[in-house]
Amino acid sequence: MATTTSKGKRTYRMVKRAASTEQTRRRIIDVALRLWRERWYDEITLREVAAQAGVSLRTVVNHFGTKEAIFAAALESPVEEKLMTRLEARPDDIAGAIRLLSQDYENVGDATIRTLALEGRIAALDATIERGRELQRAWVEEAFPAALSDLRGGARERQIDLLVCATGIYTWKILRRDRGLSRAQTEAAICQLVEALHR
Repeated sequence: MATTTSKGKRTYRMVKRAASTEQTRRRIIDVALRLWRERWYDEITLREVAAQAGVSLRTVVNHFGTKEAIFAAALESPVEEKLMTRLEARPDDIAGAIRLLSQDYENVGDATIRTLALEGRIAALDATIERGRELQRAWVEEAFPAALSDLRGGARERQIDLLVCATGIYTWKILRRDRGLSRAQTEAAICQLVEALHR
């Protein structure tokens, strides 16, 4: 009959402890992300993150040290598919693309605005914000190729700039939050802007 060696038991315990540690880290990050989607960064405390993650404040500090470090780790996590539905847009289906974009903004638009307000204040965010800008430029190129056909060089870059402005988070905020338009009205207005760039 085989017996478990002390080395085997020690290895098992180490693997189990590592898995538990990773689960705890993931739980803390998930709570921090959820709170971030609901409130301003400055309103979120480590104590609240710990309480909602079901761990002690000491555990949070041991894992991350600071609130900035938690959010830096969160930013390295893969983006949930449900938060990037715009990537499913078919080329030149303007209404469909804007509907998917609107879904993304409805899910995380307010949190994105709050994140952009922290640019330059929290170094860990700057690279992510810049990556987001690059992704938006790439997305409009893929979503609206007809608006870019036959354009080269500076003219093409200027048209991409206009498409980014038309579909950007600030345009959504002005229409949806500042003007108080319904989601359908906001989508219609953004569609109108994009359609004008296809002429």
